[in-house]
Amino acid sequence: MSSISGKTDPVVRPITAADVIDALGKGLRDFQAMPLYGLALGGFYAAGGILIVLSATYFGMSYLAYPLAAGFALIGPFAAVFLYELSRRREAGEPIELRAVWKTIRGRSEVGWMAFVTVFIFVMWMYQVRLLMALFLGLNVSFTSLREFINVVLTTNEGLVFLAVGNVDGAVLSLILFSLTVVSFPLLLDREVDFITAMITSVRAVVTSPLPMIGWAAVIVAVLMVSAMPLFLGLLVTLPVLGHTTWHLYRRIVAPAEVSSPHA
Repeated sequence: MSSISGKTDPVVRPITAADVIDALGKGLRDFQAMPLYGLALGGFYAAGGILIVLSATYFGMSYLAYPLAAGFALIGPFAAVFLYELSRRREAGEPIELRAVWKTIRGRSEVGWMAFVTVFIFVMWMYQVRLLMALFLGLNVSFTSLREFINVVLTTNEGLVFLAVGNVDGAVLSLILFSLTVVSFPLLLDREVDFITAMITSVRAVVTSPLPMIGWAAVIVAVLMVSAMPLFLGLLVTLPVLGHTTWHLYRRIVAPAEVSSPHA
């Protein structure tokens, strides 16, 4: 099978839960070897989450804090691009220099298209939240505080239905985005492929090993949600560890370039 660019598609290999655990161990070691970079990126990401929630509160939309926090986790794969490149360089024995890392990322124009896909799904998530609120809580619904919103959601039938449907909807969107990005961002840094091929390869990876991949997706969502609760501060550590781990999982899933194209 050939990609849009005319090159042979990357070979996707099946994985097991043991591969995920092994990748997690390598991700932890990467974080331990380069803690300052991870902490800095985690801090930047956490600051972005805090800013979004504070902005919603300032504009009288504090009731959107929960869906915003949940949706903010959707852009995690893009935020972790820097971490993928750090892990790639450490693995290859290349120097870990900020300028070189940034130059590599900027030189991968297809990464920008993947970022657009990620942000688009985040925006779509927020529009769906507003649609569900209109459907279940009222067309012109508005709340004066987060406490009032939580009270309505947890103590009324309409609110409970909204919460259930919203969580299912969020889970579906998260799974879609995970399937599109779990391999695509690392692949775009590692190979000269277009973003469509990268997304197709990522989906193939999930289809090839559904249980371990969906299990990894569930771990990511749970860890990010728990990390976001204490003012996003947990992301200082969890985001870099998850990012480094994703790189090593990609390396296990996608066969090296020299064996991906046997007829090249």
